[in-house]
Amino acid sequence: MNTQEKGARLGRDELAALVASDIKAGSYVNLGIGQPTLVSNYLRPEQSVTLHTENGMLGMGPEAHGDDIDEDLINAGKIPVTELPGASYFHHADSFAMMRGGHLDVCVLGAFQVSATGDLANWHTGAPDAIPAVGGAMDLATGAKEVYVMMSLFAKDGSSKLVEACTYPLTGVGCVTRIYTNDAVFLITADGVRVRETFGTTLAELQQRIPVPLQAAPLR
Repeated sequence: MNTQEKGARLGRDELAALVASDIKAGSYVNLGIGQPTLVSNYLRPEQSVTLHTENGMLGMGPEAHGDDIDEDLINAGKIPVTELPGASYFHHADSFAMMRGGHLDVCVLGAFQVSATGDLANWHTGAPDAIPAVGGAMDLATGAKEVYVMMSLFAKDGSSKLVEACTYPLTGVGCVTRIYTNDAVFLITADGVRVRETFGTTLAELQQRIPVPLQAAPLR
């Protein structure tokens, strides 16, 4: 069956809304720094999703704006956030115990590269002037039941970030299950990389630019 082809590349907010709509009701979820933080703005109340932040909070709401900003209430990316009814706070060590103990259903992370087998590289490019800062990414990648990646599909030089094997230092091995990009959604399966849907491009066009065999996923 053919993958779904849609009209135009997705913007950051459209992509965040798509990720939010794919999270199962009742899930416990961690949103990584960068693009993933936008997902909190598009979760619907009826999904009953509980957001976890590694700096010690359960029950995080959307980003805070205007009079809702409390400088003492931030997520792991130092972005002001709101709290939902029933929110709780705890020690940093307890937060990491939740991450490492398999209590998160999904984490959504950014990435520099993802391999065809789901290896994740998202903390260091190896550049000599870069400051290594893995943070809790390794704990999340290892501990969450599913790892969704949100990233641009192509680097500034036009090279694909979906690769046969990562050339940057790894964050986790075989941990990524889905990749959300402005151009397409990819599923990492035991049978290879499947393209669930495309935006403003086609499977054939993507295959010309991505050095990984791609297959069309069955229509949902």
